[in-house]
Amino acid sequence: MRPSAVAVDFGTADSDTPRTSSDFEEISYPSNYWSSSHQEEELPLHYMSEEKARRRTGRGGPEGAGIYDHLGEKSPQQEYDDEGKDVYSKIRPAKNRVGSGRLPQPPAPPPTTIREFLLQNLEHIPPIVYTLLSCWTRFHKIGKSNIVVWDEAHFGKFGSHYLKREFYFDVHPPLGKMLVGLAGALAGYDGSFEFKSGVEYPENVPYVAMRVILATFGVGMVPLAWYTAVELGMSQWACHLTALMVLLDVGWLVISRFILLDAMLLFFTFLTVFCLTKFHNQQYQSFSIDWWLWLFMTGFSIGCVTSVKMVGLFVTALVGLYTIEDLWDKFGDLKMPVRDQIKHWGARVLCLIIVPILVFMASFKIHFLILNHSGPGDAQMSSLFQANLIGNDFSRNPLEVAYGSKLTLKNMGWGGGLLHSHIQTYPVGSNQQQVTCYHYKDENNQWIVLPRWDEPEYNPNNELRYLADGDVIRLSHVPTSRNLHSHTVLAPVTKLNYEVSCYGNASVGDVGDYWQVEVVDDIKQGSKVERIHSLTTRLRFRHQLLGCYLRAANAILPQWGFKQVEVSCDKENNPKDVHTYWNVESHWNDRLPAADVKFYRSPFLRDFWHLNVAMMTSNNALIPDPDKEDILASKPFDWPFLHLGLRMCGWGDTQIKYYLLDTPIIAWGGTISLIVGLLSFGVYLLRRQRKYIDMEPREWDHYLYVGKLAFFGWALHYLPFLIMGRVTYVHHYLPTLYFSVLMLAHLLDHFIFSSRRFTDKTKSIVFGVCALSIIGTFWWFKGLAFGIEGPINEHWGLRWRKSWNIYND
Repeated sequence: MRPSAVAVDFGTADSDTPRTSSDFEEISYPSNYWSSSHQEEELPLHYMSEEKARRRTGRGGPEGAGIYDHLGEKSPQQEYDDEGKDVYSKIRPAKNRVGSGRLPQPPAPPPTTIREFLLQNLEHIPPIVYTLLSCWTRFHKIGKSNIVVWDEAHFGKFGSHYLKREFYFDVHPPLGKMLVGLAGALAGYDGSFEFKSGVEYPENVPYVAMRVILATFGVGMVPLAWYTAVELGMSQWACHLTALMVLLDVGWLVISRFILLDAMLLFFTFLTVFCLTKFHNQQYQSFSIDWWLWLFMTGFSIGCVTSVKMVGLFVTALVGLYTIEDLWDKFGDLKMPVRDQIKHWGARVLCLIIVPILVFMASFKIHFLILNHSGPGDAQMSSLFQANLIGNDFSRNPLEVAYGSKLTLKNMGWGGGLLHSHIQTYPVGSNQQQVTCYHYKDENNQWIVLPRWDEPEYNPNNELRYLADGDVIRLSHVPTSRNLHSHTVLAPVTKLNYEVSCYGNASVGDVGDYWQVEVVDDIKQGSKVERIHSLTTRLRFRHQLLGCYLRAANAILPQWGFKQVEVSCDKENNPKDVHTYWNVESHWNDRLPAADVKFYRSPFLRDFWHLNVAMMTSNNALIPDPDKEDILASKPFDWPFLHLGLRMCGWGDTQIKYYLLDTPIIAWGGTISLIVGLLSFGVYLLRRQRKYIDMEPREWDHYLYVGKLAFFGWALHYLPFLIMGRVTYVHHYLPTLYFSVLMLAHLLDHFIFSSRRFTDKTKSIVFGVCALSIIGTFWWFKGLAFGIEGPINEHWGLRWRKSWNIYND
C-alpha cells in the first residue's frame, strides 16, 4: 500500500520575477578575502601614518593577503583559506610562513619620483642617523692619549710583524691581527715601532689613523644592532632602544677606540647574529636566492668571528643550536619530501660547516704566506716549517747527524718546545741543574752528541761516525758542559715520572747519562731509516738504566722554573705518545756539507693543525699565577652586575686615564632582564598548562624565538668562562652583553611597546624614560671612554659601587 502524499508549502512563487542571490542566505566572508583578491587598493598616501597605511593595504606576501596585527605586520592566523571546503571551514594559519621574526614584506612598486623613492626608504633614516652618531662617539678625541694603551702593546706589535713579514706566535687566530697590519699599511706605518706598554708614540707612527680604521668596526656595530632588532620583529620603540644601548655603552665604546681585536670580534659577532635573523626570515621561501645568500653569509661570518678570536666558537654554537632545532622541526614535517629534507641537510653542511672551515683555514694560509721570514715565533712551529722561512739558518744544516754534532732537539708534541737547561737548580728533588722545554731560541738549547763513558773519547780528527738507530749516547749541554741525566728521583710536577736533570761535567758522569736512540720514522725516508737526518727523522730517547722515555708534555713548572715546560722521564712505554717524540732542529757540524733546502717541505695541513694545537695549549696555560696578584684580572661572577672595572693605563695625575666599564643602566638592566625573561617564561608555561590563552600562536612563537636567541646567546657566551681555568678579564664579557641587551629590548617590547593594554602616550613615556636614562648615564660616564685628565679624585660621582677602583684611595 503506497503512503499518502505530503504537501509542503515553499511559499508563493513569482514566475515573473527572476531569483537573485539575496533570496538565499548570504555568507559573510572575511573582509580581507575580497579586498585582497578582487579589489585594488591604492598606495598609502603621504598623510597616512605607518600603521594606518599598513592596515589599509591588504596586499600580502608570497602566500596571499592578510590583515595586520598590532605590530603593524600581517597576522597569519587571520588569513582565510577554505581549501576547497564549504565556507564554514575554520580559519587556518597560512602555510609556509615563519611564525616568528619579521614577516615577509610586500615588494614596493618602482618609484617614479625622487619623493616616492625617499618615502619608500624612510625606514633607513634612523640607522643612518645612528651610524653618524656612532662615528662621533668612536672617533671623538680618539688620539687624545699618545701613549701605548693596554693591549695595544701586543696587537700593535703583531701588526708590525706583518709589515716586516716576520713570523710570530700568539694564542689568537690571525685574521684580526692581519687587519691590524692592514690598518698600519693603509696608514703608512713601516712596522719599526716596538709598541712597549706606556711608551709615547713617535711622530713616524700614525697611531691615530690606525685607531680610526679599527674603530670603524665599532661604528658598524650600531647599524647591525638596529637591523637585527628589525629582523627580530621588534617594534620601532624597541629598535631605537637597542641601537641606543649599543651606541652609548661605555664599555663597547672604549674598547673600540684603540688598536685592539675586540672591536672586530664584536662586529663579526653582531654580523653573525644579524645574518642568522635574516636567514630565519627567508624560511618561507626555502632555496631561493635570498635564502642561499643569507645562509652562506651566516657561515661566512662564523668563519670570520672564529678567525679573530676562538671566543667566536660561542656564537657558532648558538647558530648550531638554532640549526638543530630548525632541522628537527623540518624532520617532523610529514608533508616535506625526503628529497627536500636531504637538500636542507646538505645546505647546512655546506654553508654552516664547510664554508666557516674554509674561511678559517684561508686566514691561516694568508698568515703563512705573509709571514715568510724568520721571527720570534719560529720555535712554536715544527722544524720543517721553520726550514722554509727566509733568514733561518736551517739552510746550512747538515742532513745527516754524526757524533760530535752540535744540535738542538725539538719536541714533536703539539706546541712542543726545545730541550733546554740553565744554571738554576731544582729547589726540590735532587737539587741538580734544571732541564726544561723552552719555546724560544737560546744558546741554552744546544747539546753535543758524545759517546758513552766506556767508549773512546770523541776525537774530531777520527773518521766520522754517523748516529744510527739503537745507538747509546750522551748529550752534553754546551753552555754548562753538564750531561743530560735521569735517576729515580720523582719529577717536581708529574710525580709518576722520574726527574730529568743535568749532572757532572766533561770528565765526571755515570750510567745515568746514557740514552738509547730509537727511531720512530722519517717523513722523507719512511720507516726504514739507515742514518738519522736533521728535521725529518722522529726519535725517542730511552734511558738505558731506568727504561723510561724522555718526555715533555704540557706540565708547567712553578715560578722557580720560569714557567717553562717540565721535562721528565716517563716510565710508561707508549709508542704513540708524540710528547716522547723528538727531532733534530738546528744542526752544526763543520765536517759535514749543508743539505739541499728543497729536501725540506712542510705541508700546509700539518702546519695548520700544529699551530692551532699550539695556540690552544698556550691559551690553556694562561692560568692565574698564585705567586703574584693580577690587579687587572676578574672573575666571571664579577661581570653581570659590574663588580669590577679595569684600568687600561697608568693612573697618575698627569696621565690620561681610561676605565673599561659598561654603562651601569645597560649592564644591570640586561642582567635583570635575563632573570625576568626566565621567570616570565615559567609563568607562561604554567598558565598554558592550565589552558589560559595569553597570546595568539604567532605572538607565542615570536616571544619564544627572540627569547631563546637572546638567552641561549648569553648563556653560551658566559657559562664557558665559569669552567675555564685560564685567567679572565672584564672585556671577555663584552660579546655576552649584546645578548642581554637584546633580551632587555625584547621584554620591553613584549610587555609594553607591543602590548594592547597601554596607550601610545604611556608607551611614549616609558620609551622616553628608558632613552633618557641611557643617554644620561652615558653622559655621566663618558669620560671613562673619552679620557679623564687631571687628578682622578677631582672627578666626583664616578664610583657607584665601592668595588670600582676608579679613585686612588
